[in-house]
Amino acid sequence: MPSFDHDGVEIAFLDEGEGEPIVLVHGFGSNKDVNWVAPGWVATLARAGRRVIALDNRGHGASTKLYDPAAYHSAIMAEDVRALLDHLGLPRADVMGYSMGARNTTFLALAHPTRVRAAVLGGVGIRLVGGVGLSPNVIVQALEAPSLAAVSDPTGRLFRAFAEQTKSDLHALSACLRGSRQPLEAAALAAMQPPVLVAAGSKDEVAGSAEDLAALIPGAQALTIPGRDHMLAVGDRVFKAGVLKFLAERN
Repeated sequence: MPSFDHDGVEIAFLDEGEGEPIVLVHGFGSNKDVNWVAPGWVATLARAGRRVIALDNRGHGASTKLYDPAAYHSAIMAEDVRALLDHLGLPRADVMGYSMGARNTTFLALAHPTRVRAAVLGGVGIRLVGGVGLSPNVIVQALEAPSLAAVSDPTGRLFRAFAEQTKSDLHALSACLRGSRQPLEAAALAAMQPPVLVAAGSKDEVAGSAEDLAALIPGAQALTIPGRDHMLAVGDRVFKAGVLKFLAERN
């Protein structure tokens, strides 16, 4: 598996296919394989003639595990994506993020608008603005509990079970959650320059409304994925079809 060093942090990534590049940025507690390979995203995009690049965010997957929450600021995690573009010699690329990855993608697009050809913000909605869609303390407590059996909160149990399923480093994830959930303000989103697609499930209580978030971003499109919650929207065929259509319109 290829990797590169960014300021002392080793970032693992995959790079498959040929064509216009798209970088995939996974969500909290996941990794490139769980978020993008297993649900068929890498294969779908490669079949559509795209060069597909996906990284393991710091603290996740095969990338370096860090235990200082300050190392996981959303702006720092966005710079990992920018550094990946630099490492591969890509002046710009389409970027698609899911959940936390969509937050990082937004920070990237705001800091380096010329590097992001178009942005897909999946698994986020209006709760990206001014606050967070999860209860971070509940999830941190679940991650730091001695066992899954010791977690009583349903949301906490869900994320602890997912983290164990993905064989994640629970202490690194706890630090990530403590340090990475910086809110975005409407005024910042109004300055977004790249074309944007916002996509979230109709039952996604973590994200909130995709339409309401898209309304704050100039020219942004919204896609509501019918009948899907935060976890089940990731590999949905409506989501995939909507993304392929949005990307095709950029060509």
